[in-house]
Amino acid sequence: MNRAVLDASAILAIIFEEPGAESLTDEVMNQAVASTVNLAEVQGKLIKKGYEPGRAWDDTLALVTAEHYTPEQAKTAGTLIQNTGKYGLSLGDRSCLALAIALNAEVYTTEKLWKNLKLDIPIHVIR
Repeated sequence: MNRAVLDASAILAIIFEEPGAESLTDEVMNQAVASTVNLAEVQGKLIKKGYEPGRAWDDTLALVTAEHYTPEQAKTAGTLIQNTGKYGLSLGDRSCLALAIALNAEVYTTEKLWKNLKLDIPIHVIR
């Protein structure tokens, strides 16, 4: 398996032991990466839940490898608005997809509406 790109929602599902997290097998998690944009999103959500910033960051990086957000990914994320605009995807969502496109990797999310996306990457909705 190539790298597996996790959306912020998938990372949070693991941390909070939510439904769907069990589908992220060891095989997937051994290859798991996330965009630094999505890591910022996870960090913010954990802080809002009362996590201490250092613990939040460490817990997240224990799950995935950080992939720096590149100018090319920024361009792709902005351009994806053409194909995804009607679904209301956030910048974080499009940044996750841009990383998966750049890596030609599978992407994992809890966002059900991603099933409707017509992109040239495998999208796995985990719940």
